Amino acid sequence: MKKFILLLAFISFTAYSQNRFTGTWSTENCKDCSKKYILKLNIAQSVSQVYGTAEVISDDKELNSGVMEITGYVYVLGDRAQIRIKDKSGLSASVVLTANDGAIQFTKRGGSDLIPQETILTKLYD
Repeated sequence: MKKFILLLAFISFTAYSQNRFTGTWSTENCKDCSKKYILKLNIAQSVSQVYGTAEVISDDKELNSGVMEITGYVYVLGDRAQIRIKDKSGLSASVVLTANDGAIQFTKRGGSDLIPQETILTKLYD
């Protein structure tokens, strides 16, 4: 019986942590963010892998990025993800996403200037 309860707790924990990064995330509703651009991520998480698209939208044509590809993985505890964002020309950037209470902290670790250095993303929809 104890093994069954432990198994149920493990399945519940796994199910909770599996979909933390899935959905459409954006700086659109961010109160403290710069409004020169909007960063939008459409990502799906499958167990420990993350896939999706990213786009920087702005009135300034130089800041517009077009659609970029996202690939990456989720760390073991499920609250952080390491992703790589790559544009059509082959330029890429490395980013760490940290999930906190309905928001994601977006922190650039290196690579080209495709995206902002750091920002907070809120979930628009699943």
